[in-house]
Amino acid sequence: MLAAENLTVTRGGQVVVDDFTVALAPGRITAIVGPNGAGKSSLLLALAGLLEPAGGAVTLDGAALAALTPRARAQAIGYLPQSPDIAWDVSVESLVALGRLPWRDRGTAEVEAALAALDLETLRGRPVSQLSGGERARVLLARVLAGTPRWILADEPLAALDLAHQFGLIAHLTACAQGGQGVVVVLHNLALAMNHAHRVLVLDSGRLVADGLPAQALAPEVIAKVWGVRARWLGEAGARALELGE
Repeated sequence: MLAAENLTVTRGGQVVVDDFTVALAPGRITAIVGPNGAGKSSLLLALAGLLEPAGGAVTLDGAALAALTPRARAQAIGYLPQSPDIAWDVSVESLVALGRLPWRDRGTAEVEAALAALDLETLRGRPVSQLSGGERARVLLARVLAGTPRWILADEPLAALDLAHQFGLIAHLTACAQGGQGVVVVLHNLALAMNHAHRVLVLDSGRLVADGLPAQALAPEVIAKVWGVRARWLGEAGARALELGE
């Protein structure tokens, strides 16, 4: 279990996550949604152990995440930031292989699996400076996957991807969850959260305002309260679309 107890996070002197408590189970996709400035990225950073909370704690299987060594934490949790930087102009394959650093091995099979999962085999020898934005996003996520973490925490992993690769990535993350990994993703696309997440957390002004199955957490009344728009869901479960009202 990855859990937060009374978690409070401040940035620039402002409270961005306020008294947040949740217990996340592996084997499912949990989506974190909310309007701009709701605290989603800060929450994900804290859950990954990369942002020290001002109050409360994050635990992994009951042990304080802050007590883990950086290597042990990196083995357990793979984190993909929203706007990651690439320091060196290495090949795609070399960058993906960096995901094996916490294990101190080459992890050839894991690297190959990650390249295949993100449709990158034909790009393996290309320098990352020659990639499009969407290709680069896929490479960086492949680096996370190559580390075979118990938990995958990704901040807007679909934002730069075309439609085909969005659905391909969702299918792979679903397979990761079915294989027992925990998957936590920040999303702006509510339809993706509705159709593909097992659980949805809704943040507003740093506070948890809804938590549950997608149909409950993203009910029209919740959307009206948090996003300030009238909307309704159309279609069958698993293929729902959001229609905005007047």
